[in-house]
Amino acid sequence: QVLLVESGGGLVQAGGSLRLSCATSGRTFSSYTMGWFRQAPGKEREFVAAVSRNIGNTYYSDSVKGRFTISGDNAKNTMYLQMNSLKSEDTAVYYCAARKGDVSGFQSLYDYWGQGTQVTVSS
Repeated sequence: QVLLVESGGGLVQAGGSLRLSCATSGRTFSSYTMGWFRQAPGKEREFVAAVSRNIGNTYYSDSVKGRFTISGDNAKNTMYLQMNSLKSEDTAVYYCAARKGDVSGFQSLYDYWGQGTQVTVSS
């Protein structure tokens, strides 16, 4: 069982930055692909970013590429999502997720999920 707890969400003005954290229950990075997804009101949950096992290769959706950075700290068992140049369309609940397999943008392939953290970007 993998426990994931997100934090760091909040209200920010357009153009600003936030860093989300995802605390994990153990040595998750060596065994799991880690990802960030988001769900805006009235929309389906969508892929944002992912990092392969052992904090290897990183992948981003086109909508956030160049603005968001996914990273991890093995010593702290924590994954991060640094979000810069935020736009109103980034407003959503952000979820971290983990899966045993390779990196994927399909949420159905992820086995474990956090409870989510709200990010609101005001224009």
